[in-house]
Amino acid sequence: MADFTLKTLAIVPARAGSKRLPGKNLLPLQGKPLVQWTLDAALASEKIDRVLVTSDDPNLLKLADQLGCMTLLRPTELATDTASTYSVLQHALEHLDDQHVYPEQTLLLQPTSPLRSTEDINKGLALMEEKNANSIISVCPVDHPVQWCNTLDEECKMDNFIKKETLGLRSQDMPVHYRLNGAFYLAKTPLLMQHKGFFMPESYALIMNQENSVDIDTELDFLFCQTLLKQKQIKKETA
Repeated sequence: MADFTLKTLAIVPARAGSKRLPGKNLLPLQGKPLVQWTLDAALASEKIDRVLVTSDDPNLLKLADQLGCMTLLRPTELATDTASTYSVLQHALEHLDDQHVYPEQTLLLQPTSPLRSTEDINKGLALMEEKNANSIISVCPVDHPVQWCNTLDEECKMDNFIKKETLGLRSQDMPVHYRLNGAFYLAKTPLLMQHKGFFMPESYALIMNQENSVDIDTELDFLFCQTLLKQKQIKKETA
């Protein structure tokens, strides 16, 4: 078999199980399964050569196949709560290697970020080239200043909870901090395998807005996302 090199491969890991929100990847969100929001956004990007879905759920793989994605049945041992994301990516990339398919860069798109847009994806891929980066990882601004956060002891005493130099400062007077939002992870494939993850030298941040950074982990997250989408639809219809 001839070697087949891809520029960009997007991998969407979507297992069947979820303790906090059972079957979440196929839950209907504004008319289509949760996972399809990510698949549609990826398939709409002209910068992505192939989209591969890895799952232990036959129904989810059937949906992905119907949409035009490559599919890979995930082994049971890689579909547990304790299986690492890297091990899932490694399995997928080794499978492709056996098929003589070699992606130059690998993009991880988790289905729990349904509001991540095709535009967000394209910005991240363009940033990779602009910076000549080894990896790009998405972040978004935190909701509240981290200076207002701390740990508590067993007595829950507030002594020194906030540093003296922070007391009295307005939130807008504090520097902006960012957090990982889980929506976009991109790396050169050999370096991804070498570092066993996306954090490596010459890694840059793709800054996304908070609205597109919703990460669905619980029922409350899901309901919040539904509300945002409904509001978007209302604005679109009344514009």
